[in-house]
Amino acid sequence: MKTTQKFIIGLFALTSFSCGQKSETNNSKTTTDMPDKIITAYAVLNCPIDTAFNYFADNNLLAKWLTSKADVEMKEGGKYELFWTPQDTDLTNNSTYGCKVLSFDKPHYLNIEWRGNADQKNFMNNVRPLTNVTILFSQLDNSKTKITLLHTGWRQDENWETARQYFIKAWTGAFQQLESIVNGK
Repeated sequence: MKTTQKFIIGLFALTSFSCGQKSETNNSKTTTDMPDKIITAYAVLNCPIDTAFNYFADNNLLAKWLTSKADVEMKEGGKYELFWTPQDTDLTNNSTYGCKVLSFDKPHYLNIEWRGNADQKNFMNNVRPLTNVTILFSQLDNSKTKITLLHTGWRQDENWETARQYFIKAWTGAFQQLESIVNGK
């Protein structure tokens, strides 16, 4: 069985076992599953699937919508480092410094590690495994692509819940920004 098929079957199994009630925020763009604490965000982009994938893989395109500076090596084990305050001498503040591309199948999915910001780094960035972001790309037609993001790996305490709430808002805002740039909204 191909790696892509195994990944998708595993991802399906992960999401299928979620039995909690979904809560919706911000016009159904982002949902969370309370028992598993999975953040799910969606966007529909008016572009082909390859272009949509590149918005998550290309350093220049990432800097247009998600971050100030990106250092991404699109290969398994490659860097997936985004910097929101690149002038900060402490690279672990407000960045994904040290995060890696775990797997990908261009243009269908991308799986990466994710770290917290400066306020969250003391608890989020010193655990293994780190939180995990999976982005799935579905071509709706030749010029339209649906993106589904799953952010998993949330632990069980007040700090983690505060961080999770932060990322619900952050992913919602980021996807609105991406849709605005690509779709001209």
